[in-house]
Amino acid sequence: MATRLNPYISFDGQARQAMEFYHSIFGGELKMNTFGEFGMQDTPQADQIMHAQLETELGYTIMASDTPPGMDYQPGARITISLSGDEEVLRTYFTKLAEGGKVGTPLEKQMWGDEYGDLVDQYGVNWMVNLGGLG
Repeated sequence: MATRLNPYISFDGQARQAMEFYHSIFGGELKMNTFGEFGMQDTPQADQIMHAQLETELGYTIMASDTPPGMDYQPGARITISLSGDEEVLRTYFTKLAEGGKVGTPLEKQMWGDEYGDLVDQYGVNWMVNLGGLG
């Protein structure tokens, strides 16, 4: 049986916008369900995302949700997403993810021989992009 690693990102009311943004960059199929669709239609968060999943055209899977009703949002619990490979498309992804965000390390050749860059996108999610070998 095959396994895969799926990053799961927590948001505080921005899951829909963030996942639509990622969908506009990576393409693929985006599915989203709200808290209201799962029996919480009387909560203020009824229209927020209980679960979103983006299956991209290149086989990446990104999952996300808004903080459930009654739980505290913990910004430090966010993750960094790493994209690696020799695909030229990763350069385009880096550029698009940087729009409205902040580049920490520009995408450029590093001491290990690959091109690498990192950034925080407009939703506060950390990204690392490594163009080169996977190992």
